[in-house]
Amino acid sequence: MPDNHPSEPDRECALCPRLKTFREENKAAYPDFFNGAVQSFGPETAPFLVIGLAPGLKGANKTGRPFTGDFSGELLFKSLFQMGWTNDRNQNKAGDGFRLNACRVTNAVCCVPPQNKPTAAEVNACRPFLLARFTAMKNLRIIMALGRIAHDTTIRTFGLRLADYKFSHGAKHRLPNGLTLVDSYHVSRYNVNTKVLTEDMFMAALKTVKTELET
Repeated sequence: MPDNHPSEPDRECALCPRLKTFREENKAAYPDFFNGAVQSFGPETAPFLVIGLAPGLKGANKTGRPFTGDFSGELLFKSLFQMGWTNDRNQNKAGDGFRLNACRVTNAVCCVPPQNKPTAAEVNACRPFLLARFTAMKNLRIIMALGRIAHDTTIRTFGLRLADYKFSHGAKHRLPNGLTLVDSYHVSRYNVNTKVLTEDMFMAALKTVKTELET
């Protein structure tokens, strides 16, 4: 990857034909939505980065801010507020004045995919942006992967073997580059409704992050 590779895709990124077509369809169906590649939210100077899957159709694809406008954002930002990593309570809408203080959030794939399921090729196409994002975050120490796809693409971005770093909720992985990867199930409505993830489980994973940041 060139040293000057951008860390964020252009709003009208056309690397993935299927996602570009889906975006054009959404522009026609929802002309008031953001309908573009969603860039990261939070300071680039943060020591902590949360990686999700992809923008939700009526969440970040609508608002233009990661995890904003749907259930995932309500749980994620509520929890980050409880940890003291935000300026205020999240109103879950763009322009609400909500800010992240010591963390940043992003997605493995920056454009909304049909049925919220990016293909392997689409994850691969977005990986150079993710690597550039890691590189640009000079104070980065801890990464939290929300779900297996975010975990897998993080491991692959660093050129590591998935077999050596298995995904499981609450797992903590020391990476050769000095970073620490903490895993969590995704904060999706489905996972919470089915009790795959509870608020207590997610807070426990965030407390692991906090402990790492304080050492």
